[in-house]
Amino acid sequence: MQVLQVQLEVGPDPAEVGRARRWARSRLVGSGVPDDEPLAETLILLISELVTNAVVHTGCPAVLRMLFGSGASEAGTVRVEVVDISASPPQRRRADGDDTNGRGLALVDGLADRWGWQREGVGKSIWCEVDRCAPTVVPPVYEPGAYAITRGA
Repeated sequence: MQVLQVQLEVGPDPAEVGRARRWARSRLVGSGVPDDEPLAETLILLISELVTNAVVHTGCPAVLRMLFGSGASEAGTVRVEVVDISASPPQRRRADGDDTNGRGLALVDGLADRWGWQREGVGKSIWCEVDRCAPTVVPPVYEPGAYAITRGA
């Protein structure tokens, strides 16, 4: 399997999140993920959440990595990693009602095919993966003859 890795250093300023999104979008397009493809929007949201968590909760610079893999039997996987210098593990928070914070890791859990974290140097890397598989046509149970487009399992 061939893997392409690109990375961006992100400053400790929350305004850097927008720069990280723009950079990631251009790398996605360069890797063959069109700007208007739902996969691109999902990845940009995941990147936004992970970079925001790193710069807001640590107050330190971080590194955003994107890894593009390709396999013989599928269209490949996109892996996003955000490395920061805090050794503290990520903490899921519970957002109530109109709270504007506390949903980041829940979004990552709901949107990514896989995610986790690991120690890296003196800090940690939080990562997520999204499979670049073609949509699968699946007939719905409730209406024979109709078809739905769903993500591959």
